[in-house]
Amino acid sequence: MASAPALTYDVLLVEDDAADAMLIEEALSERGSRNLIQVTDGVAALEHLRAPGSTRPDLIVLDLNMPRMNGRDLLQILKNDEDLRTIPVVVLTTSSAPEDISGAYHSRANAYVTKPVNLEEFERAVQSIDSFYLDTAARLPRG
Repeated sequence: MASAPALTYDVLLVEDDAADAMLIEEALSERGSRNLIQVTDGVAALEHLRAPGSTRPDLIVLDLNMPRMNGRDLLQILKNDEDLRTIPVVVLTTSSAPEDISGAYHSRANAYVTKPVNLEEFERAVQSIDSFYLDTAARLPRG
């Protein structure tokens, strides 16, 4: 009996810091097959999500502080969009400010994670997000 093919997961990373994006990509690749699309701001994220034929991500990992359109504004747009609101969004940012945390949850973020400064803790945090949202939590069927 043939085993089922390994599932691949599509992750949209909205992050303008190239070093953080590289660390996130490395942490995700250690966990298995991840199709990672990285964009550097909210405008590019919306362009990607709304492009005809683009793959709907299984997870969006979102930084708050970016140029053009920040993560706060993007989160509000995503969660108020009938077609995009069901995509899980995890805010992964340097800010631990209470107003940022409450603002993200008020805008219906699925989780808020402050980026650890320590490299190993950063990797562990990203892998924990991946493990929960892509391995543990039930996802909407594709299509």
